[in-house]
Order: sequence, then C-alpha cells, then structure tokens
Amino acid sequence: MSSREEVGGSMEPSRDLIGLSSEPLSIERVYSSAVSPSCGAVALFIGTTREHFEGRRVIRLEYEAYEPMVQSELSAVCRDIRARWPMVKHICIQHRLGLVPVAEASVAIAISSPHRCEAQEAVGYCINALKASAPIWKKEVYESEESKWKENPECGWSGNS
Repeated sequence: MSSREEVGGSMEPSRDLIGLSSEPLSIERVYSSAVSPSCGAVALFIGTTREHFEGRRVIRLEYEAYEPMVQSELSAVCRDIRARWPMVKHICIQHRLGLVPVAEASVAIAISSPHRCEAQEAVGYCINALKASAPIWKKEVYESEESKWKENPECGWSGNS
C-alpha cells in the first residue's frame, strides 16, 4: 500500500515515525504524531523504569543500541503491523538511549486506527516485536552501584531462546 492510499476514510498519508533519543521522551509528542482526524483510536504503550526488580532497588537503567540496525528492524516491525492490521494509520515508536532514571519513560509507542481493537492489538505486537528484534541493550544499575545487563526473553538472537 502506498502512503497515499485511503486508510480509514482519509487521503492523509500514513506515517511511520521511529526515533532514538538520549533526551527524555515527550509522551505528548508521541501521541500527537499518531493522531489522525480519520481515526477514533490512538493506543499508547509507555515503558518506564521501575524502582525494584527481583528484590533489588534499581536507581536507573542504561540503554545502548546499534542505531542503524534499530532503524531497519523497527521499519520492518512497522511493515508487519501494516500487513496484519491494514487499517492502522500512523505508527510512532520512540526509544530512549543512555541513562533513564526511575519513573521515566524508556519506550513510547502510539498507533492510530479507526477503531480501538486494531490499535490496541498493534501496540501489543509492536512492543513484543521491538523486544524480540531491535538491538537495544539494557543495563540495570542498583542502589549498591552494582549493575547487570538484562536479556530480553523475547529476543531470538540473544542465546536465550
């Protein structure tokens, strides 16, 4: 489907916005990127740094990525979403890199569609596909200043599957 084909009753071009940032993510900007007058739903997922994991106090996360491959992998995720849910209008995926303190967003995803079901299903698929395919690595730093690199169980190339 070309980006100008009618989706959801509108000739507005569809958008796939993928970004990596060392700055705090703007949830309002992610949401606004997905809003469309032809859509009645915008589903959001916001992943934040939690303060405890497996009984240890977490003070921050640190993310690293192989940025060119992240762009490629997330573009493929967007194509998969559009193939599975053709009514999806806009997709915005933003991931934080560097230091992410407790309670701040590490990842924000917004997807619009004419109806909520497609948007909600697509957002769930998107975060799982991102964790399975994007070369983004997370290190938890604990109150003791000890740290541990975390593996995503969803990731097919990490050696965990």
